[in-house]
Amino acid sequence: MKILRFADVIASGAAKGKRVFIRADLNVPQDKQGNITEDTRIRASVPCIQMALDAGAAVMVTSHLGRPTEGDFKPEDSLAPVAKRLGELMGREIPVVANWVDGVDVKPGQLVMLENCRVNKGEKKNNEELAKKMAALCDVFVHDAFGTAHRAEGTTYGIAQFAPIACAGPLLSAEIDAINQALANPKRPLVAIVAGSKVSTKLTILQALAKNVDQLIVGGGIANTFMLAAGLKIGKSLAEPDLLGEATAVIAAMKARGADVPIPTDVVCAKTFAADAPATVKAATDVADDDMILDIGPVTAAKLAEQLKKAGTIVWNGPVGVFEFPAFENGTKTIAHAIAESDAFSLAGGGDTLAAIAKYGIEKDMGYISTGGGAFLEVLEGKTLPAFEILQKRAEG
Repeated sequence: MKILRFADVIASGAAKGKRVFIRADLNVPQDKQGNITEDTRIRASVPCIQMALDAGAAVMVTSHLGRPTEGDFKPEDSLAPVAKRLGELMGREIPVVANWVDGVDVKPGQLVMLENCRVNKGEKKNNEELAKKMAALCDVFVHDAFGTAHRAEGTTYGIAQFAPIACAGPLLSAEIDAINQALANPKRPLVAIVAGSKVSTKLTILQALAKNVDQLIVGGGIANTFMLAAGLKIGKSLAEPDLLGEATAVIAAMKARGADVPIPTDVVCAKTFAADAPATVKAATDVADDDMILDIGPVTAAKLAEQLKKAGTIVWNGPVGVFEFPAFENGTKTIAHAIAESDAFSLAGGGDTLAAIAKYGIEKDMGYISTGGGAFLEVLEGKTLPAFEILQKRAEG
């Protein structure tokens, strides 16, 4: 994927003394009082902003926050708490500029935060007039928000069409490199773990990966549907019986390529969905009508762990059991540690996956942890993200 990188723009001297517009992803969780409860995305945005300042640019940064109504700004939509936290991290005051579309006063060496971009009329539908106005604010547009890369909006696509220079920031560049390494040019065998409650939400991902991966590990409610497709009983476990045909087709597609979808041989069951429900390990053939499968069993987990340790590349999206409940976390824990111990390049994404990585303290052992939710899933589906598409077009001239 040929794109222009911000580092190359800086190296060429094209950012010095120039106006740089950065689209970051600063959409962080807040409590009812507006206090930021988790600041990972703000921290992740600092390197790009600091690069621009160090290059002697006049720097504008914006993001969406929450789900504001276009044209109707409310105090709770403000990026002011984000600017305060970013200022603390960078050791400087960061002014917040409202109504900025028609002009921004910023000098080289200065940094300003442009108020919530989704309040601007036409942002979500990528209005061309808005895009051109935003592009006129800068000499260089930097896209550094992978979490929004799957959306063709004013600040993610339109501005990139019309800005004099459009490039990828360090965060977006790292995502592109990790995706290429894991999916475009993977070291084999390539193993994908796709788990979650429903096949329907991940069906297109399963179908896309079935054409490429050497092994497809399914977990959670998805695994239950695949167990049904394999002729096993699953009691009252979460599943989607109407998608058995699709699950069978994925298994057949893998088999035709000499690849496989391992079906659990043992499972951990309970009679109710509760943290204190007694857990029982059973053979996959012994699940009773009133059982709920809440995890893969220890034999299955150990076997999968061995296969993961031999992988060349691992893509991970979703825990394989109800890891939030201690009695049903062994499968996810075993797989997490196997990925950490593997020599494979590992790419992980999705909220629950990140929670599992944090719970088991394996952040430093992962090849790359994606910051995008929906964008990450669309990449796994084999889609070309709008942000990648426009940056490629601009790079190709």
